[in-house]
Amino acid sequence: MRQLHGRLAASGSRGATVYARGWPHHDPRTAALLNGIAGRSIELCEGLRLVSGQAAMQILPGVLAVGEAARSPGHQLLAALLLGYDVAGRLAGGFTPRPLAHQNGQVSLLAAAAAGARLWGLDAAGISRAMRIATTLLLTPSYANAVAGATTLNVAGGMSGFAAALAPELVLAGFEAQEDAIEEALGQLVGSAFTPDGILDELGTRWHITRNYFRLYACCNPIHSALDRLREALAELQPNPHQVKRIDVATYRFASVMRNPDPPNYFASKYSLPHAAAVMVVRGNAGFAELDDSALQDPLIAALRHRVHVTEDPEMSAVAPRLRPARVTVTLTDGRQAVRSGDSQRGDFQRPFTEAEIRGKFRELAGVLLTPEGVSRVEDAVERCEDWESTDALTQLLRRHGRP
Repeated sequence: MRQLHGRLAASGSRGATVYARGWPHHDPRTAALLNGIAGRSIELCEGLRLVSGQAAMQILPGVLAVGEAARSPGHQLLAALLLGYDVAGRLAGGFTPRPLAHQNGQVSLLAAAAAGARLWGLDAAGISRAMRIATTLLLTPSYANAVAGATTLNVAGGMSGFAAALAPELVLAGFEAQEDAIEEALGQLVGSAFTPDGILDELGTRWHITRNYFRLYACCNPIHSALDRLREALAELQPNPHQVKRIDVATYRFASVMRNPDPPNYFASKYSLPHAAAVMVVRGNAGFAELDDSALQDPLIAALRHRVHVTEDPEMSAVAPRLRPARVTVTLTDGRQAVRSGDSQRGDFQRPFTEAEIRGKFRELAGVLLTPEGVSRVEDAVERCEDWESTDALTQLLRRHGRP
C-alpha cells in the first residue's frame, strides 16, 4: 500500500491532458476516464467487425494518458495501441458474453491494461499480471441502458482507460493475481464461456486493427445497414419529408429491437432506428451534426418517427453477425415506392470508406474544439505520430489552437 500510494501520487503530479475545451490536466487515471466517457458518448467510435467490441475507444484514452505521464515517444504509443487492439480482438474471439451484456469494460478493459503496462515498460510477465489484476475491475454494463437513455453505459468505456492507468501501477506496487484470473473472469463471472483455442493463430501476421469498421452515422452500428438502404431509396425518390407516407424496415434481430419511436433523451435517440431514419429524411444525413439534441425536439422529425415500422426478418437474423442485412421500403403519398436491400453497411475493412470520408469525419469532430488552422495542424501531426518525441507534439498544438 505504501508503494501504491507513492506511485499514484507521483503519476498524479505529472498529469495527463483531458481532451476538452481548455485542455485541463488531471492525474492519468482521471484523464483516461474522462476522455473514454466522452469518446463513447457521441456514438461514433469504431469497432471490431467480426467480434463484438469498440476496441480503440477503450484502449486509446489510456494509451494517451499513460503515454503522457510516462513521456513515451510516438512509436511506443502506436505499438501499445496496436498490441492492445490485438489483445482485444483475440480475447473477444474466444469470449461468449452474457446475452444482455454490452462489451464495454470487458475484454477491451483487459486489453487497455495490457497497453498501459507496455507503456510503463513491463515485460511479458508484468503485462500478464496487469491483465490478471484488471479482471477485478471488469464491468457488467447492460444493453438495456442504451434504449433507456441511461448514459451510465458510457462510464464503462471510460473505466477501460482508468484500468489502463491503474493496473500497471498495481503491478509495480507489488500486487498479485491468480494465474487463471482471465479464464475464470471471462468464462464464469462476467461471461458465460471462454476458450483460448485459436487465440495465437497467425500471431504477428494477422492484425485485428486491420479488421475493424468505422462509423459516419452517429448512432448504434447495427442500424447502419438500414440507413444505407434508406439513403439509396431517398436518392431515387427525392421526396420532401411531407411526401413520405411510411418507411418499412426489415432487418436482423439485434437491429430490429432498436425500434422505439419516442426515445427519452439524446443518448437513447442513438439507439432508435425510427429516429435516425426520420433525421435522415428531414436533414439529409444521420451524422454528428444532424443527430443532435435539437433533432429530438423537432416536430417534423417526431411525427415522421411514427411512420417508420421496423420488423425482424428471421432469414436475416440467421446470417448475422457475419452479415448485417436490411431491406428498406419507402412509400410516398403519391404512390411511388422504392425498395432497397443489402447484406451489410459500408465502412468495414471489407467495404471501407474512402480516406477522404474518414478525414472528413476527423475534421468535423476536431473542428468543434479547434480552429480551422488547428484542425489542419493536428491532422498533419497525427499523420507522423510515430516520430513524436512525446505527446507534447500533440497537446501543445491543442492548447495553441483550441477554440476559446
